[in-house]
Order: sequence, then C-alpha cells, then structure tokens
Amino acid sequence: MNTAKTFFDTITLHQETGPGINDISFDVEGIIKASEIKNGTAHITAIGSTGSVTTIEYEPGVIEDLKDAINRIAPPNAQYQHELAWHDGNGHSHVQAAIIGPSIVVPVRDNKARLGTWQQIVVINHDNHARKRVVEVTISGA
Repeated sequence: MNTAKTFFDTITLHQETGPGINDISFDVEGIIKASEIKNGTAHITAIGSTGSVTTIEYEPGVIEDLKDAINRIAPPNAQYQHELAWHDGNGHSHVQAAIIGPSIVVPVRDNKARLGTWQQIVVINHDNHARKRVVEVTISGA
C-alpha cells in the first residue's frame, strides 16, 4: 500500500507590467520531480489579488491574443469602484485576476505533470506595474 504524502515549494519570479505572462512549467516539473510523488495532483496558486494562473500554449501569437482578450474583458481605462476608493490605478487588475482565478490543479502521473503537448502552465501579472510574484506549489499523492 502506498502512503499518501504532501510536498510543497515556492516559485518566485519577476513579472512585467500587466498583463505580464510567464511560463512556469519547467519550475513546476522540477518541484514535482523533487517531491518523488508518482501519482497525485499539483496545486499551483499565485499569491496576491492581482495575479492568476492558467494553462495555454506558450507561443508569441497566443500570448498576445490572451493579453488582448484580458484587456477587452476588463479594460484598464474603464471606471472601477476600486479607483474611487484607492486611486491606485489598478481596479482592472483585480477584476482581470478574479476572472481567470488564482490557481489550477494539474494531474501528476509517473512523477510528471499530465499536460497536453502544447499546454504550458503560466502565471499572469495583471497589476499596473512590474511585480515580484510568489507562486505556491503543493504536490499531493503517493
């Protein structure tokens, strides 16, 4: 019988002004490998209210398409109630991040992330300035 275990680590990265998108697939794979967990799940979470995590094909055309779509859904130049209270210019950042979501769960099979051929894990900074972003990765399984 295999005993379930949990392993966790942190990824820290510097991100461009939003939407700034970084591929963290290699980092997540390294954490999975270090966990020695053969089968289970990887839970990946961006810490902070202006960051999100998703998967996408990480190629220049799709990345630009995603940035354009994010800005169409919650445009930086629209009026936000957050701006009326805080005057920090990032009301859109919070809305964009909330729509995409702060985390994803990826299956782990044979000590590897189970992703499609053209599927990478990305972290998005939606803030109106560059950020140091922390991403927590928790691997659970046996």
